[in-house]
Amino acid sequence: MAVASSGFSLPEFSPRIDQVGVEERAARFTKRSIKNDSKVQGLKLVLNMIDLTTLEGKDTDGKVKQLCYKAMHPHDALPGLPTVAAVCVYPTMVRVAKKALEGSGIRVASVATAFPSGQSSKDVKLRDTKFAVNEGADEVDMVISRGKFHAGEYNFVFDEIAMIKEACGEARLKVILETGELGSFDKVRRASDIAMMAGADFIKTSTGKIQPAATMPVTLVMLEAIRDFYYKTGRMVGMKPAGGISKSKLALHYLVMVKEVLGDDWLNNDWFRFGASSLANDVLMQLVKMQTGTYQAANYFSVD
Repeated sequence: MAVASSGFSLPEFSPRIDQVGVEERAARFTKRSIKNDSKVQGLKLVLNMIDLTTLEGKDTDGKVKQLCYKAMHPHDALPGLPTVAAVCVYPTMVRVAKKALEGSGIRVASVATAFPSGQSSKDVKLRDTKFAVNEGADEVDMVISRGKFHAGEYNFVFDEIAMIKEACGEARLKVILETGELGSFDKVRRASDIAMMAGADFIKTSTGKIQPAATMPVTLVMLEAIRDFYYKTGRMVGMKPAGGISKSKLALHYLVMVKEVLGDDWLNNDWFRFGASSLANDVLMQLVKMQTGTYQAANYFSVD
């Protein structure tokens, strides 16, 4: 029986998951009716929860600056819009983003720990994290060691997360499970529990680099883990589904699920995020449609 450094028995903490039940419950959230006034409010909330992201080898200072401008000015033709929550970049681009976003209140997030594979030494992961934080990152998105997790080395996974959490200092830590590589809801639940016990401020589904990425059933399993952890410890943990959420209608279904599983306290960008840059344009198109009665063409919006 694996025991975390805290002395807590990991298998006993993680219940078995009814796959059929989870899939049926997740499907029911998509059947909720949302009135127009609530839809407008929900779409603005979705926009304010997005982490605009660029994580490509071809990223340049100019591309990051453009993304930061969009984060602050989602669509100048539509006044009164909120900004997004954060801009997420590689550690080497944190300083550029930090300067571009200065005074905006928008956070700078950085991936770290040998993203996206996580296949590196603890020393490299630690230095990667410290570099991002020293460059000015407000948040760090780390990946767990999936190989160690699948090998049953849960203490290793726990200790590594705890080590990175300590290295973050004041920066908030999002722990990416890469649920598409975990293989079952039971493993998603166990990985969620380990991450939260190790100190995660957020748990996150995916890197966005593999498929499947975020799904509603997987997110439901993680939300229920957050709920149970809160009931047990009194500590709130945030949630970030990432990848595969590109349409406003689907994003609104996610908000319904968050509200019904966790409640209103999680319905803000301190505790819930979308890792889905392409979602921003669809949200903007829907808001314009609701205000003007017509859709704007895609070329009215920047390509990210």
